[in-house]
Amino acid sequence: MDFLTRRREGAILVLTMSQPATRNALTGNTAIQEFLSASHEIRQDVSIRAVILTGSERVFSSGGNVKDMQRHLDGAANGAAVKDEYRHGIQQLTRALYYLEVPLIAAVNGAAIGAGLDLACMCDMRVAAENAKFAESFIRVGIVPGDGGAWLLPRVVGRSMAAEMAFTGDALSAAEALACGLVSRVVPEDALMDCAMALAQRVARNPSSILRMTKRLLREGDNGTLDSVLELSAAYQALAHQTPAHAEAVRAFIEKRPPRFLDE
Repeated sequence: MDFLTRRREGAILVLTMSQPATRNALTGNTAIQEFLSASHEIRQDVSIRAVILTGSERVFSSGGNVKDMQRHLDGAANGAAVKDEYRHGIQQLTRALYYLEVPLIAAVNGAAIGAGLDLACMCDMRVAAENAKFAESFIRVGIVPGDGGAWLLPRVVGRSMAAEMAFTGDALSAAEALACGLVSRVVPEDALMDCAMALAQRVARNPSSILRMTKRLLREGDNGTLDSVLELSAAYQALAHQTPAHAEAVRAFIEKRPPRFLDE
């Protein structure tokens, strides 16, 4: 059974993690390869303007498969080999999703635990069902956030809250996640996908090329200096002014009508 199922609604792609028997664990299966494949296809398809990532049934993702970790306990695992497994495994998923050029919305429909929480943090926006819970719980199983969570989580909730979550492993309720900015809204469970889809539609009504440039600028802002972001912004703006999307937006504004953006 495939880990990811895909559904297209116009310019919006819905990715659903569909292995509830493992609570949508991200390791010990084909999850990473499927995410990498989906990311590649999304980058190539300019008709996709927004992506929603969610889980099946009542779980988002439990993160790493703890049962699969037993293979490291017999002493046969070489430390360098384990390091390479992370570098060429789940860390590739982190890079692929974080650097995805298309706006990505996490619709958190249940537990987002460990790497599952970090998966949500790889997304640009997060909405949650009332039954969702969130935990940076690596410490509870005697490991560290090997997927980049120590970099991702502080950028979403701030260093103090990230430290509290990482050092205790305690879970946050959906309401607590809303209060600390981990998610932007909390809705009843049966309204989650409608909420995520409405947000995706608001994103997808905008031109694909400009959405992708805007997301690149936001990502550059994570680490770049003001001067470097200003320089890149000027370069992108020069490109944006030459796009059919800009011409259509200006004409629509003057003619007092909604713009009609074609895929570029």
